Amino acid sequence: MVDANAVAKIINEVAEQAILPFFNRLSPDDVREKRPGDLVTIADTTAERLLTERLTVLLPGSVVVGEESVAGDARTLELLSGTRPVWIIDPVDGTGNFAKGSPVFAVIVALVMKGQTQQGWIHDPLTKRTMRAAVGQGCWCDQRPMVVSVAPPLPKMRGTIGWRLRNLRAESVGEIVNQGSAAHDYLDLLEGRQHFAYYRRLNPWDHAAGVLLHQEAGGYSSLLDGTAYQPLPGLRDLLLSSDLQSWTQLATLFRPPRDEPKIQQTPD
Repeated sequence: MVDANAVAKIINEVAEQAILPFFNRLSPDDVREKRPGDLVTIADTTAERLLTERLTVLLPGSVVVGEESVAGDARTLELLSGTRPVWIIDPVDGTGNFAKGSPVFAVIVALVMKGQTQQGWIHDPLTKRTMRAAVGQGCWCDQRPMVVSVAPPLPKMRGTIGWRLRNLRAESVGEIVNQGSAAHDYLDLLEGRQHFAYYRRLNPWDHAAGVLLHQEAGGYSSLLDGTAYQPLPGLRDLLLSSDLQSWTQLATLFRPPRDEPKIQQTPD
């Protein structure tokens, strides 16, 4: 474990130095596409570089898996399977929002050891609030403990499903949200504005911290096949809800329908 407040201070200072000065001030040369439709800005690259420098000094011997470093070399993901402590960094979660001047963006940092998330932080630079959690120590916003709200009945639930979903019967829940920022989905889960979230594609930098925050605040999460989430590449289908009962109800909406049994034809 590292000093959670020291990490929060680093994240806040980097956001002040490398992210907020570019909000609503990006020039065309400050934005590019990593691949079609996937933006990166000067704020992303500068913030990841500064976080990498400062966090590895804070924890000697640690390494970094950042969204932008992986974009440059996918082999960086192999560090997640190693024995050294790994910082997982999303320097600007919600880059598309940030680039167009929407306030729905945040910084996500997780500390992973031997394939398990030990600590996590989500920082909203505009509101200055930072959620933090450590295994067995609860989830906190400053000095305030966070506890997920009790889930209402399905027809009144509000949640996010991402844009890739194909199988949800949307009429079964109250409202579907798509904010373009996993960090803000997790903030909403922690603060009671959403009751569930479902993601098919699981980039570690989007979810490693958030899953831990949600669990330490009393929420329930699992992959649809019932296995626990780990911050490793290649996983799919993560569902988070307030408790096991509501998770079980929601899971039926996301699982693909079973194939109808085939009836063998017998010759006349």
